[in-house]
Amino acid sequence: MAQHPTLPVAQPAPPGLWVIHCDGSAIPNPGRMGLGATLLAPDGQQHSLSLTSSLVGCNNEAELRALIAALQHAHALGARAVAVYSDSTILIEQLQPPQQDKRAPAPIARLAEWFDNARAWLARFDSVQLQWIPRHRNSAADTLARAALGAPAKVAQHPSHKKKKR
Repeated sequence: MAQHPTLPVAQPAPPGLWVIHCDGSAIPNPGRMGLGATLLAPDGQQHSLSLTSSLVGCNNEAELRALIAALQHAHALGARAVAVYSDSTILIEQLQPPQQDKRAPAPIARLAEWFDNARAWLARFDSVQLQWIPRHRNSAADTLARAALGAPAKVAQHPSHKKKKR
């Protein structure tokens, strides 16, 4: 069974919190990269990003590029506190501060520069929350990433609605 980052204890949201859902897609993998993100401002205004990278990369690089693009956009709009949601276990595990009782995951050398770039952007905010979410809860960002590549949206099913294998 896949292990996912531990869910943190709920804490009150900082004032002015921006909510970001981000996703990246590489078609094929590796291949062209599409970046998608939704941003919800504290006043309820919604923003979306659907971008294509001119470079070829893997799905993990696309996830990182989508996060960085979303952080840059939020920062340009004046965000000081962000809650980032992603369905990429690697992204969340690599960017979370190490916990005392757990061993930090091994860094991915070929993506080190992108993780450093993401950390630099996260450091520009006064408050940052990172949270892994299941794929079916990130479908809007996934649709934007796939749309950037001209690919149709995936039909995301809630795990309880999937057909059971026999």
